Amino acid sequence: MTNTIKFAAKALDFYYGDFKALEKIDIEVAEKQATALIGPSGCGKSTFLRCLNRMNDLIPGTRIDGEVLLDSQNIYEPSVDVVQLRRRVGMVFQKPNPFPKTIFENVAYGLRVNGFKNKAVLRESVEKSLVDAALWDEVKDRLNQSALGLSGGQQQRLCIARALAVKPEVLLMDEPASALDPIATQKIEDLIHQLKKDYTIIIVTHNMQQAARVSDVTAFFYMGRLIETGDTETLFTRPGLKQTEDYITGRFG
Repeated sequence: MTNTIKFAAKALDFYYGDFKALEKIDIEVAEKQATALIGPSGCGKSTFLRCLNRMNDLIPGTRIDGEVLLDSQNIYEPSVDVVQLRRRVGMVFQKPNPFPKTIFENVAYGLRVNGFKNKAVLRESVEKSLVDAALWDEVKDRLNQSALGLSGGQQQRLCIARALAVKPEVLLMDEPASALDPIATQKIEDLIHQLKKDYTIIIVTHNMQQAARVSDVTAFFYMGRLIETGDTETLFTRPGLKQTEDYITGRFG
C-alpha cells in the first residue's frame, strides 16, 4: 500500500537576502508518517521546515523559488490564506513557549482565536487535546493554574496540545526534545509514535538515534541541499551515498 503524498517540494530555492539557504529541494512527504530531517547545524533543515507553513514570511528579505505543495496545492500562491494554512500545519518549537496564562487557556487559545465560544465545546476540546498530548492525567486538577509552573517536558507537551487543539493535519516539530532531559525526551518520542497514527509529522532533529527511533522516513540535508532521503531503517543501515554514510557514522557533522 502506497501512502498518499501530503507535502511535496519541487525545485525549492530559498534565500535570506543574497544568501541561498536551500537549493533545488525535491522531496515528497507521505501522510500519517513521521519524517525526520537530519544534518549538521546550518544545513537548512529548520529553514526548510519553516517553508512548510510559511513561517519564513515573517523574516524580512527572504524569498522563495519553486513550489511547496500541500495536498497538491502550492501554498505560495497569492490566493492562499496563511492563517488557514497555519491551522492545517501546526508547529512545535525547540524551546517550550507556553503563554503566561492558565493551562486551560493555553490550549483553548487557538480555538478562541478561531471563534469558538461555547464553554462545553472548549472544555471538551481542551481535554481531548491534553489526552492526545499525554498530559491530561498530570494536569487535570491544575487547569486553572499558570502553565509556567509546569516542568520543561510538561510545557512542551502543553505546546503540542495547543497545536493539536485546532485539529491540524500536519505537525512540524523543530527539535522538540533538544531542551529536555532524557525522561521528558522519551515521553515526547512515545507521543510522536501515537500521533503519527492521525497526523503527518515532520521533525527536525540533531539526534540521529532519535531520528532512527521515531521516524518512518529520514531526509539528510547538507549545506542547503537534500542529499538523500529514504526509509529510515534502510538509510541508517545501508545508505545509498558515501556522504550520508560519513555523516551517520560520525565522520563529520
